[in-house]
Amino acid sequence: MAISQSKSTKMGKSRLFRIFMIVGAVFMILLIIIYWDDVGASNFYLHTTISGPQPSRLSPQSRRDPEKKVEEDKEGSFLTDIDAFVNQFLEGTADPTEQVRGEPPPGDPHNQSSEKSEEKFVPRREWKIHLTPIGPEKKQRQESRKQLIQDVCGNRSYFDFPGKNRTFDDIPNKELDHLIVDDRHGIIYCYVPKVACTNWKRIMIVLSESLLLDGVPYQDPLDVPQELIHNSSLHFTFNKFWKRYGKFSRHLMKIKLKKYTKFLFVRDPFVRLISAYRNKFEQENEDFYKRFAVVMLRKYSNYTDPPASVVDAFAAGIRPSFSNFVQYLLDPNTEKEMPFNEHWRQMYRLCHPCQINYDFVGKLETLDEDAEHLLRILRVDNVVEFPQSHHNQTVSSWEQDWFANLPLESRKELYRLYEADFKLFGYSKPDKLVHE
Repeated sequence: MAISQSKSTKMGKSRLFRIFMIVGAVFMILLIIIYWDDVGASNFYLHTTISGPQPSRLSPQSRRDPEKKVEEDKEGSFLTDIDAFVNQFLEGTADPTEQVRGEPPPGDPHNQSSEKSEEKFVPRREWKIHLTPIGPEKKQRQESRKQLIQDVCGNRSYFDFPGKNRTFDDIPNKELDHLIVDDRHGIIYCYVPKVACTNWKRIMIVLSESLLLDGVPYQDPLDVPQELIHNSSLHFTFNKFWKRYGKFSRHLMKIKLKKYTKFLFVRDPFVRLISAYRNKFEQENEDFYKRFAVVMLRKYSNYTDPPASVVDAFAAGIRPSFSNFVQYLLDPNTEKEMPFNEHWRQMYRLCHPCQINYDFVGKLETLDEDAEHLLRILRVDNVVEFPQSHHNQTVSSWEQDWFANLPLESRKELYRLYEADFKLFGYSKPDKLVHE
């Protein structure tokens, strides 16, 4: 009996000891979380060692001799390791400490050198060897475009527009949905509809390997099925960070914005409007007809009961005119009901150039040269080529014809509505359109 009680006592003590150990471990974990939340997170985005591109895109500084790294400041090394650990936690990398130092971990095919990675999916392509450097005129063109944006955004007395002086943290997540992130190559692309975004989205799908065919990523952008190009599930945007990273999402956005190569393509604002109208209202588009064309017909064309479908409307020769479209844009009640659709929303509202310091600003007017230049900068011109497309392009020489029938005051008001895009991206004021 005594032996039985002794055993029972020992088992009770053992169980109690295990409970104390578990409680103690939980308490320590809570302390670590609280410490990180209060202290670590405040410095999280100040260190730029995490969430960077793959080793093939690391700067020469990050590839320097490991012996020299031993001599680095101990505190800096400690913070680097902490950032690397967070990178592993958020990104799921196999060995972030080695990745930070530009040494891919063994056994991980996604973190091998870029040559080996490309050989896996593009075995018949050779690396391009450029015998000539990028021309100085192209470099100067980029510097001029970026400097103009900085000047317009930085000079408060020069020109003001909504959202100009807000911070990146002030931008709601839903307004960051046009920033597509490719972590494999360290690229962020802000897409602007009606500015070659279909082909650039094709490029991003190929680079990010987000779409597979028989288990193999697409290699040719033109092979990506047309119906999938604009599928939001294939593009990882800033707006999706919250679901994946939670409270770390804004910190991680800032780190990626600092480390990655960021680009956008723009276009003459008025020509972009013409292109949007032609694409969405001169062609049979059921969705745009029901959401927008019916409203325009009722409000500005005296059609009290427009046809129910776009097929019936086109068969009867009924469609909103370009003048109706402009009336819709200028109507103050339009944006009270809902924000502008992305196809005619101002470019600066889609890409936030005053809050994001873009590394490359391309223009549709110089698309071929800019695309070639950008792909070389990104070091992916061995992987993809920008698709050529020449059909159905709206050109600036058409502006006069399209706007000729609009009242002068409407043209002036429309310019004021899109004036920020004209000034930020270096498009001349269309004096012939806004003056008698």
